[in-house]
Amino acid sequence: MDLFEYMREQKKETESPLASRLRPTTLDEMVGQQHIIGKDKLLYRAIKADKLSSIILYGPPGTGKTTLAKVIANSTSAEFLQMNATSAGKKDMEDVIAKAKNNMGMFGKKTILFIDEIHRFNKGQQDYLLPFVEDGTIILIGATTENPYFEVNGALLSRSIIFELKSLEKEDIKTLILRAVNDTQKGMGAYHAVIDEDALDFLADISNGDARAALTAVELGILTTERSGDGLIHITLSVASECIQKRVVKYDKSGDNHYDTVSAFIKSMRGSDPDAAVYYLARMLYAGEDIKFIARRIMICASEDVSNADPMALVVATSAAQAVERIGMPEAQIILAQAVTYVASAPKSNSAVTAISEAMETVKNTMTAPVPPHLQDAHYKSSSKLGHGVGYKYAHDYPNHYVEQQYLPDGLTGRKFYRPSENGYEKQIREYFHKIKGEYSHE
Repeated sequence: MDLFEYMREQKKETESPLASRLRPTTLDEMVGQQHIIGKDKLLYRAIKADKLSSIILYGPPGTGKTTLAKVIANSTSAEFLQMNATSAGKKDMEDVIAKAKNNMGMFGKKTILFIDEIHRFNKGQQDYLLPFVEDGTIILIGATTENPYFEVNGALLSRSIIFELKSLEKEDIKTLILRAVNDTQKGMGAYHAVIDEDALDFLADISNGDARAALTAVELGILTTERSGDGLIHITLSVASECIQKRVVKYDKSGDNHYDTVSAFIKSMRGSDPDAAVYYLARMLYAGEDIKFIARRIMICASEDVSNADPMALVVATSAAQAVERIGMPEAQIILAQAVTYVASAPKSNSAVTAISEAMETVKNTMTAPVPPHLQDAHYKSSSKLGHGVGYKYAHDYPNHYVEQQYLPDGLTGRKFYRPSENGYEKQIREYFHKIKGEYSHE
């Protein structure tokens, strides 16, 4: 390293953005991702033993992919080389491979190549790396925000272990914010700043698991806020809101406002007002509500308030719940909006609620009557001698695949629990019952 390179590195340590300066250098300094770097986990053990094989780090922005690569760089005896797929060309790759071959041939030293945003490499570039990963010339660490199963060559994937990084939890973000405010070596501790509890909560919530976004806001707040009379820089809720360019929405996740908003959200879907429903969805998303919580409420509404008037409502809601877990924000808001507007616009019926409520009440208040003998299981030995299954009429053997027979236990015959409404698909159900039974049998 020449003098100019040394000066550049020194300047980077003091003048680079806070999120970069605060990056951990050891595994013990890492925050979050305990599902892959906990002390009993494979990746932790491999890094500690300096026995790393090729890996792909996959996760949303700000979750620590580059940070983890830097920790590996500080923990290994191998040569650590880095490139970004957005700017690296074939010449850069050839130079890296030549250096890796030289390290192995002359010094018996391994080379770890970290490629940030590896999904940006085209198929040809990824194929170029394959033989060198396969023969051990390089140990590859690829980082990507895109699903590697779609964006990385199958041949490379088969020679790598994929580790998925999750969005950081709120408490993880709070830990990093406090470290940033108080750390005098890497953080902003020398500025003598303090952050109010509500500002801390707000930034941890609104950053949606992106540590970089939270730390950037903290740095901006400290550098642009004047000292108070007590000589300290106070990061208030107002300062935090301005620095992250998000308006504070009155939305206490454990208070009345939370429950009021959720209540209005559900009632708007039930009341067939998609405009109001999507508005309350936006309020919840803006305030940092858990998207999995929102998805659960949509699924419940699809069954409770739409029911068989549109059976697809539950299918759409369930698919949306699965999709938002796989995709995350910000794209998840589109999926949630689709599900919300579908459920809000669907014909309504609470027939399933009424049916199960009345059935549960009947079970609770009556003796458990035996199942009619002709419906009992006739498959086990000697069951026919006991009369089990005798006289059962197989519905598919009759016209319209229907035959009248007793299904409810004695004493409950004629009881009606399910009463399909006149709305949507349930109107067809009523017409079907009319066709096969000659009447609306559930009125």
